[in-house]
Amino acid sequence: MGSEDVILVADVGKSRCRVELRQGDKVLGSADQHGFPGLGMDHGARFAFELLADTAAMLPAGVPSDSLWGIGAAVAGVEASAENSRELAALLSKRFRVPAAVLSDATAAHLGALQGAPGTVLIVGTGAVAFRFDDAGNLHRADGWGPLLGDRESGRWIGQQGLQAALQAHDGGPATSLLASAAALAGSPGHLPAWLAESDNPARTMARFTPEVLHAAEAGDAVARSLLDEACRLLVNTVTLASDDSKRVALLGGVVKSEFFAGLLHNALASAGIEVVAPLGDGMDGAALAANRRGLLQERYIHRDGTV
Repeated sequence: MGSEDVILVADVGKSRCRVELRQGDKVLGSADQHGFPGLGMDHGARFAFELLADTAAMLPAGVPSDSLWGIGAAVAGVEASAENSRELAALLSKRFRVPAAVLSDATAAHLGALQGAPGTVLIVGTGAVAFRFDDAGNLHRADGWGPLLGDRESGRWIGQQGLQAALQAHDGGPATSLLASAAALAGSPGHLPAWLAESDNPARTMARFTPEVLHAAEAGDAVARSLLDEACRLLVNTVTLASDDSKRVALLGGVVKSEFFAGLLHNALASAGIEVVAPLGDGMDGAALAANRRGLLQERYIHRDGTV
């Protein structure tokens, strides 16, 4: 890749879809909109392709046809369907007439955080997963199993636990300021189940309550604080399961952008003898690296179509 070549980078997640045009270290333009459930769904490749293409069309200057060199797309649910992942890479390569690399959002986050080096990354967003690539490029993971079977201690988990605590307080359980915050969402506590059922993405909707839980805990709400303490305990266990003997981890994701929660998690990890290291980049940087470079340590987990 030359210094003047442009790449299209995407993060197609469950909460939102982001795209950027990059030229070296410069971001030439960006756009974002809603996310989607993941590649594991029926026709997942087509849904992801249409969402990415629609978002790319929102770029201020569009996608250049003459200088575009490649595409790197970090997509939720890649682990659920290799077939859909390969199909998405083919659709992107055909549509934009350049090589395309499709990888999971978690793999992209790992690539961005450690710039392709081995090590452990914990991602706490709408979902939660710990990823470790060893020196041989083998993947070791813990959690990341989605809102129905896993993703404990994620943004969805914290938000859901907060809403449940609010309803318990409404029923006469431990008092918490979360009751008023939750009631404001639906008009009254009794309307919360119907309000959530109307959502086209319940996991994302519950995750949006997480800032309320963080704020309440920081303000001294005992119920909210106990939820966060439990989340940190579970996250330490997730890191431990993925890390083996490694005692270092990089933290990524929207939830750990909260200084208050990050401080709690740092302390919990330190108590377990695990050092937190600063990430070198994020998932968008990882997707860019996958578009720019072949032969990466994580190469077997990247689905490609087209040639350089």
